[in-house]
Amino acid sequence: MDSSTVITSLKSIDILVVDDDAGDVLLTKKALNNSKMISNINSVGNGVEALAYLRQEREYEDAIRPDLILLDLNMPLKDGREVLTELKQDDNLRLIPVVILTTSDSNLDILKSYDLQASCFVTKPVDLEQFTRVVQSIQDFWFTIVKLPQNED
Repeated sequence: MDSSTVITSLKSIDILVVDDDAGDVLLTKKALNNSKMISNINSVGNGVEALAYLRQEREYEDAIRPDLILLDLNMPLKDGREVLTELKQDDNLRLIPVVILTTSDSNLDILKSYDLQASCFVTKPVDLEQFTRVVQSIQDFWFTIVKLPQNED
């Protein structure tokens, strides 16, 4: 067992998947669960639910603050751009890393996401094996390489 496995096995990592495509959510959860890290993965299907979850409102009053958010751009009610805008303006939420994980590869979407302070932008691969590899790479990068601020909650 290498040292990164030991370190990550001491604490479960919490990831919030925000995506209206149930199939993509299922694939993302499967990829994350098949990695060597212990993950607590929650998901919501639109931006309104995402903000309620993050602010621990209504049915999400017991929600755990995620260590990372995987955010789709194109969703009903409130899209990913609107969610990202509100997150980065909220002093309690702005430090949570947000990975845009979307089908878009539009340069305009990429520029706008970084302008809104997304941590990174990843286009979802169409191929199942590549999709799994990309999601696991995101998890590995953010939890074995990057230093993140610790929750004081």
